[in-house]
Amino acid sequence: MELLRVRYRLEGNPADAEARAEAIALEQTVEVPKPVAMREPFIAREIVGRVESIEVSSDGSQRATIAYPVATTALDPAQLLGVMFGNTSLHADVSCVDFDPPASLCEALAGPRAGVAGLRELTGVRGRALTCTAVKPLGHSPKALADLLRTFARAGIDVVKDDQGLANHEFCPFEARVAACLAAAEQVADETGHRVLYVPNLIGTPERVFGQLRFAEKCGARAVMVSPMLLGLPTFWELCHRHASVPVLAHPSHAGALRYAPELLFGKLLRLYGADAVIFVGYAGRFGIPRATCAAIAANLRSEWHGLAASLPVPGGGIELRDVAEVVRFYGHDAMLLVGGSLQLEPGQLLERSCAFVDAVRGASA
Repeated sequence: MELLRVRYRLEGNPADAEARAEAIALEQTVEVPKPVAMREPFIAREIVGRVESIEVSSDGSQRATIAYPVATTALDPAQLLGVMFGNTSLHADVSCVDFDPPASLCEALAGPRAGVAGLRELTGVRGRALTCTAVKPLGHSPKALADLLRTFARAGIDVVKDDQGLANHEFCPFEARVAACLAAAEQVADETGHRVLYVPNLIGTPERVFGQLRFAEKCGARAVMVSPMLLGLPTFWELCHRHASVPVLAHPSHAGALRYAPELLFGKLLRLYGADAVIFVGYAGRFGIPRATCAAIAANLRSEWHGLAASLPVPGGGIELRDVAEVVRFYGHDAMLLVGGSLQLEPGQLLERSCAFVDAVRGASA
């Protein structure tokens, strides 16, 4: 029997941990309060989750590992989440911190289609970290955003994405923005030979997102971005594997509303569901994420995992120009640095600061 192993962090009295873990194992599979409610031998043998281990951490919390038969997931992207952390997520003293899916589940969900190798092929960047920034802030017209992109492209930045706050606003319609930014990218490519990868942000109901994807691809967009936790992970999986013909970047917006450990959510789940690159907030920025957490996210995105393609780590969250070289050394070459608002801090210096960003990444990579 193939097993899906899931690890939980439990708060409370360690003496209660075993009973709590047994209750989770039942809740996440058969949803009954006690084993006596199960009268079919098949259910007890083939369906019910089993507690494998409980460890007490130095901070007094407990780590419980529970093994679920993979058959309970139906190899489905929504049902997998339900088995891992469905009803149990309603308990405020439990967090889902890690999981270990078997090969059959990885094969079914398939992971990234392009991944690190595909994004390097698309951008033509070899042997160094990639550079990325965003057209922002919200409130600019399509022309103003296209002008920003034009400057970033002339500075040599590899990837320019929409800010995640850009939607289909009356003052900046999605179709007009995408058309203007793609035209600006082509103009700079004709002038300089450097073709920046422009990444439109797709947001809305699933129907709207799929329509935006079709428009962007028809206009020549070579990658897109969504926020999976706003869209929903099953819809994100469907977008990646049933609709998109281009790489998909995942943005972390709304991810903090859930009690998944960052190493699990950004390092494993989004990769398993098909993200070719995963944006996450790093230690060098305004969110104060521990270095060890950032290292674990990057390692999970790039490590060998049942044959899945590696996803590109994209640390962001307020990286300052002065920190760029150190961040490159921390994550290594297979990463893409997202430096957004700090490039626009000094009036009239956008091109100079963008060039400094590119030079810092290339210098640190060398």
